[in-house]
Amino acid sequence: MTRYFSLILIASLTLMTGCSLIGEGEAKYPTGADRSATGGNDIYSEAPSIFGKEGIFGTRADSDDGKGTNGIEVNSYLWRAALDTVSFMPLASADPFGGVILTDWYTDPAAPNERTKINVFILGRELKAEGVRVKAFRQIMKGGSWKDAAVGADTGRKLEDAILTRARQMRVAKEEGGLF
Repeated sequence: MTRYFSLILIASLTLMTGCSLIGEGEAKYPTGADRSATGGNDIYSEAPSIFGKEGIFGTRADSDDGKGTNGIEVNSYLWRAALDTVSFMPLASADPFGGVILTDWYTDPAAPNERTKINVFILGRELKAEGVRVKAFRQIMKGGSWKDAAVGADTGRKLEDAILTRARQMRVAKEEGGLF
């Protein structure tokens, strides 16, 4: 048994000695000033992105305007117009950075056996038809519980048109010096 113990001790000492001889001197953490190992490039500078200068979502903190952004920018006219258009419904969530407005279920007093929910997505910074998408959901009361029902094929498009019309009105009012 002492022979095995001696063998393990010798092997351990040999490995520890060998490890200390591998590196030359003290290991150093690389700094931005140590450019010789990186070919003159600052190892802490930001690497170029495969998504381009503006990043994957079109905004970066180091954008040319110097202000930086947090999240995706959306068109303010579309955002405000969407809020105006769905203002009669209770809001479940509104994210101005992501451009998402989710309403809660709304029941019209004139039709108590039917309820509606709307999701609005503002998709960009420009005021154009492709910049807004609306999804509408409808349920009807059957047998004491709510059941999904079909929504008119043009309901989402009509809401999008209403939002776009209101956004254009706001922009024209702003350009004419009025408040919106």
